[in-house]
Amino acid sequence: MKILHAEAAPGQGLGPRPKRQALPMGQLIMTRGVNDRVAMDAGFSKFVLLSLRRHRSGDWGDLDAEDKAANDWSRGNGERILSAYGTDPKIWIITEADRSVTTVLFPEEY
Repeated sequence: MKILHAEAAPGQGLGPRPKRQALPMGQLIMTRGVNDRVAMDAGFSKFVLLSLRRHRSGDWGDLDAEDKAANDWSRGNGERILSAYGTDPKIWIITEADRSVTTVLFPEEY
């Protein structure tokens, strides 16, 4: 029996890992503060879109390992998920447990 490792050379092993299914995000909402900044700043608008793509793909952004693990568990168990991106400004993206709504907000708007 051949044992396969993640470090296998190209062309060996089981092949590429299957893509993770995109996180259902429901209706997308921005708080007034985020919305106002998006309306005034094209660069910030692109940052928000990129962050939403990362959130949807399971890249939880600037969280510690424990919070990322909690999000991974929450994703598979139907719980609320929070991601954080950037430093100045920092945004949070929260997808509700029932996946009906995802909100983009500044931490101070929580």
